Amino acid sequence: MEKKIKSIFFKYGILVFLIFLCIVFSIASPYFLTIDNITIVLRQISIVGICTVGMTMIILTAGIDLSVGAMMALCSVILAKLMVAGVNIFLAIMITLLVGMILGLFNGFLINKIKISPLISTLGTMTIYRGITYIITKGLPVFGFPKSFSFIGQGYLGMVPIPVIILILVYIAGFFILYFTKLGRYIYGIGGNEKASILSGIHVKKVKYMVYVMAGFLTALASIVMLSRINSALPNAGTGFELDVVTAVVLGGISVNGGEGKLAGVIIGSLIMGILSNGMILLNIGEYYQIVVKGIVLLTAVGIDNAVKR
Repeated sequence: MEKKIKSIFFKYGILVFLIFLCIVFSIASPYFLTIDNITIVLRQISIVGICTVGMTMIILTAGIDLSVGAMMALCSVILAKLMVAGVNIFLAIMITLLVGMILGLFNGFLINKIKISPLISTLGTMTIYRGITYIITKGLPVFGFPKSFSFIGQGYLGMVPIPVIILILVYIAGFFILYFTKLGRYIYGIGGNEKASILSGIHVKKVKYMVYVMAGFLTALASIVMLSRINSALPNAGTGFELDVVTAVVLGGISVNGGEGKLAGVIIGSLIMGILSNGMILLNIGEYYQIVVKGIVLLTAVGIDNAVKR
């Protein structure tokens, strides 16, 4: 009976927590459940949500990427500089996506070839990518883009914001890769038991390269949405962003030890992070306190994951 209760708690606990947050913020702020605010929340989670798909694949292989925030800032600055220089928008976006994939490939190279742990590798690249961003911008924001570019981050298709449509497409692609392809099975297999995966003939290094490259691509995509939304490339953009992405993934039930968890849970994890941020802003809770709350949520999610393992 106790095991059954535990199983139900771990299976539906995150959903209950999401509903609990909605009830609390609805009572605390009459503005929370309005259509305008729900639209804002969906726009907010779209940027984090796009990155969570890549991070989910990485964590499923028992890795991590702490460079996503700095990578996003660097990609957005490169895109901004290209457009200001008069490069065609479509070409500039293609170049930005390619840059994101190269940055992800570099993370994979450090982990696969140089044998540096994912934590240290991406901690180092986080500093490098942020430094390059400051060198390119000299610490100043970049702005002055074509008006048509704002459609990606601020436009609508019917009643649905474009960033939300992009997020849905990314999740559909993520579901397809993880649950209907060999690559998806390999990702779960490597995270579950890397040695056994090697012995069964899986090219582990190749899979890890692909995972980090896909994460880089999605981070670049998120940077395009973000830049289009705020219309200004800031060198300090994405600071602390990795905390939101990792927390959403772990909160969604993806095990930090790799090999376990479902993408469906990550959607709920992303919603929780978005609603938490939005609710705290509505209640006028200070930015520094918000960071503390997010840290507590991350530690709680990891603690629950460890408890399940025991």
